[in-house]
Amino acid sequence: MFSLFRKQRPIAINVFNTATRTKEVFVPLTRGVVRIYSCGPTVYDHIHIGNLRAYLLPDLLHRLFRYAGYSIKLTINVTDFGHLSDDGDAGEDKMMKGMKREGLAITLENMRSFAEPYIRSFQEDLRTFGNLPPTTLSRASDYVKHQIKLIETLVQKGYAYETSDGVYFDISKFPKYGILGNVDVSHLKAGARIEANPEKHHPADFALWKKGPLGWKSRWGQGFPGWHIECTAMAFATLGKQIDIHTGGEDLMYTHHNGEIAQAEALTHKEYVKYWLHNAFVTINDAKIAKSKGTGIRLSTLKEKGFTAADYRYWLLQSHYRTPTNFSYEALESARTALTRLKHMMYAELGEVKVGTVHDHYEERFVAALADDLDTPKAIAILWELVKDTSVAKEDKRATILVFDSLLGLGLSLDPHIGQAELGIHRDTDIPEHVHELVTARSAARSQKDWAEADRLRDEIASAGYRVTDTDEGVEITTLDIHR
Repeated sequence: MFSLFRKQRPIAINVFNTATRTKEVFVPLTRGVVRIYSCGPTVYDHIHIGNLRAYLLPDLLHRLFRYAGYSIKLTINVTDFGHLSDDGDAGEDKMMKGMKREGLAITLENMRSFAEPYIRSFQEDLRTFGNLPPTTLSRASDYVKHQIKLIETLVQKGYAYETSDGVYFDISKFPKYGILGNVDVSHLKAGARIEANPEKHHPADFALWKKGPLGWKSRWGQGFPGWHIECTAMAFATLGKQIDIHTGGEDLMYTHHNGEIAQAEALTHKEYVKYWLHNAFVTINDAKIAKSKGTGIRLSTLKEKGFTAADYRYWLLQSHYRTPTNFSYEALESARTALTRLKHMMYAELGEVKVGTVHDHYEERFVAALADDLDTPKAIAILWELVKDTSVAKEDKRATILVFDSLLGLGLSLDPHIGQAELGIHRDTDIPEHVHELVTARSAARSQKDWAEADRLRDEIASAGYRVTDTDEGVEITTLDIHR
């Protein structure tokens, strides 16, 4: 495994802060440490490929900051209760909806066990996708006591009030509310995404606690913590009361993340998050990917169609994380072709070459692209520039690409023999004897310029499931279907 730690000089890392709507130089709260919180899924179902863009963002940050020599503390949460279907304070709870789908009785015990396979599925998808593991995967139901304690403090400080159906945060007590997305609180009215509740002081006041027949005991009665307080409690518990970076999908900024800021800063009177980073959506036919619309394509679906998770990751990296991108299988096919070329070069052409010296100029340019608010399209372009540069020695080219891959996570740093097997490239000992004889006969026909016989033998080799390619190093044999 090639080392991620190759810092030669201090790196100025710039990020686009959604709160200020400007690009800023990253300065950590604690020297040498970066604390990142990333909103995870509600585990009532498997995640889809659109969700994965939200987890690519913290992974790219994780890799870049590790490269730059930082100690990383990354928390990703999973919500296993209390996430309502309209992302506000009304509607059907997604966990309960999922339990009904699977015919389970609605109990806390069943809710927790119901979530287990989807948590494992989420972790497996992240691993398959090439993400480094977070330092903490926090589960909301493990932090209920923390959440109740925070709600009690908010009530005591006068930031929250009780109603017949729960406890609500009073946004009028927090003038900064709505900083993300430049929300104009004065124009917020009860409607599509805001619950109409005559007991609320303001239509945009949000639930800290929802009373009900199911849930945990509290001084306000039995019920569940609200969605927003979950993340504040888990961030406090795992990272501290002030964190460097908070990431999430762009839809979360308006309600969920503004709620997090209000709660946290009302509690501490300190800045909760220094830098907010939000990724744009992946769409299909220019509409947001959603299971409810039948567009919730999973990684397993891509695999069934002959694509790998790395193909999809490469496709995402071709667009900047803040730019909306429209998914199609045609676009993914192009990404697969490009990534296969890269892997072919790394495993077939450079696989037996010793690892040389990293090319400083290419490394500097590549890292500068990623340090400029994760400009992955520019980084990919620099990678291809290096691939085509014949003036760089093969040994140095391999070493440099290994560094690039440690920052992109495309799997180019596989052991050459594993990589060749992945591509269907075989050593002589792996090839059936009759195929080996056909390849030898084809080479003889080509040397005698008997092109018709060489073509016939090529077709016969293909009918046996193999492809022959003539390279400068000799004949290369691969299986015909290298993607499944």
